[in-house]
Amino acid sequence: MPERITIADAAGRLGIPEPTVRVWASRHHARKLLKLGKTAWYDWPDLATIARQLRRGEKVPATPEERDRLRASLKPAA
Repeated sequence: MPERITIADAAGRLGIPEPTVRVWASRHHARKLLKLGKTAWYDWPDLATIARQLRRGEKVPATPEERDRLRASLKPAA
C-alpha cells in the first residue's frame, strides 16, 4: 500500500516550500491517491523520486510507473 501524504507534509519532509512541491506534483503528474474537498493525498515515494531527480539535475521519468521502475532499479540487490 502506497504511503499517502499531503503536499504540505511532503514539503516539510523535503525541506522545501509547499508551492514548489505543488508545482513539481502538477508538472510531473505525481500519483494522486485520494482527493476529498480541497485536500489531496499523493504517493510519497513518487513525490520523493521526483524531488530526487530534480535535486540531482537528472531527467524525471514521465509517468508514475516509470518512476516506480527507477526506484526499483536503485534498490540494492538482496
